[in-house]
Amino acid sequence: MATRQRSNAPRRIDGLEFTEHFIEVPLDHAHPQETITVFAREVAAVDKLDRQLPHLLWFQGGPGNKADRPAGANGWLKRALEDFRVILLDQRGTGLSTPLSRESIPDGLDARGLAEYAAHFRADAIIADAEAVRRYLGIEKWSVLGQSYGGFLAVSYLSKCPESLREVMITAGLPTLSGNADEVYRHTLAATARRSDEFFATFPAAEDRIWDIVDHLDRVDEHLPSGERLSVERLQTLGIQLGSDAGFRALSYQLETAFIETPGGPRLSDVFLRDVEDVVSFARRPLYALLHESIYSRGAPTAWAAHRVREELEEFSPKRRRGDGQFRFTGEMVFPWQFEQDPALVPFAAAAEALASAEGLSDPFDDEALAANTVPVAAAVYVDDMFVPYELSVETAERIGGVDLHITNEYQHDGIRQDGYALVSKLLDSVRKR
Repeated sequence: MATRQRSNAPRRIDGLEFTEHFIEVPLDHAHPQETITVFAREVAAVDKLDRQLPHLLWFQGGPGNKADRPAGANGWLKRALEDFRVILLDQRGTGLSTPLSRESIPDGLDARGLAEYAAHFRADAIIADAEAVRRYLGIEKWSVLGQSYGGFLAVSYLSKCPESLREVMITAGLPTLSGNADEVYRHTLAATARRSDEFFATFPAAEDRIWDIVDHLDRVDEHLPSGERLSVERLQTLGIQLGSDAGFRALSYQLETAFIETPGGPRLSDVFLRDVEDVVSFARRPLYALLHESIYSRGAPTAWAAHRVREELEEFSPKRRRGDGQFRFTGEMVFPWQFEQDPALVPFAAAAEALASAEGLSDPFDDEALAANTVPVAAAVYVDDMFVPYELSVETAERIGGVDLHITNEYQHDGIRQDGYALVSKLLDSVRKR
């Protein structure tokens, strides 16, 4: 199918040149009747425009997160722009790439139809989109840098189109290849429990404060600005912040502002409720919730793995109260009840159920191709990563040919955000030694 595309005229801001590309691609690359638009922003350092620099494709975390909107060159981007022109791709369904949200659900789709539609927004389609962008820009081969789910995509790229890749760098994103979501959540829930313990040891007053909030919610209905009631299980999902170095501190500050005295007695403050909504609502990334478990599937249904594994672990029960043991946050997990409580997800509830039970989802990986890989790959793996289990990442590295593994306990999952310049420098040195 001949694609229609356009590129905006380049514009320069603060020493960077930005060029925006819009490319029409098939919704289903195997049956190219219906199309969607994919958006990519090309970034280059103005002082290097006279050089024929190679291209680097950035795969951000997700699923369901739009690409970075850089305000300037710093961190990982600063280092990348020294050697590359950088492509920031809005993965399909996000940002300007035909976003999928409650407002944009196509007319006439029942639950199964919407689940089938959303299944076209998984890794194999994102890789096909990246290939369409590469061809449109006339790039023979490019480098890839993937963070978190972006690392999953990079490994899928190695499986599907290694001939398009010069080198691959991954931070906190070597996926399990087992196809067993239950295994992933057993690891991540254990890591979340350890991180919760560390949080309360670091901020001792926070545990009393969190139990005070639980006691309050048992007596008083409190609602987030969106109108949804704040339940204990929703409160527990604040723990997703514990997976990052920045979020660990942010959570302690949020809890400080929880209560305010009113003429009718203590209530949860508007400031706190707004902070909670900003963390627990999926309004900014509904596709993340809809597709999250499916990123671990290699064809078999996940059947709400996080929910099932959590129910086996009494310490994570939202029914526990003060005196039953230490409060437990949850982390990077999606549960079926969130599609009942979160207004941004309610329209997707039946589709999420259908997707959780779907058979035959496309397999994002090719074991034989990965074992035979010859593309230089360097991956940073964090021992204390709460989201991508260290043990499973190491197992995956052993199944991909030629991976140079960098294991460290210096970072949480957001290491690329905290020390991106140094990390990218180290990974580039690694792949260029081949």
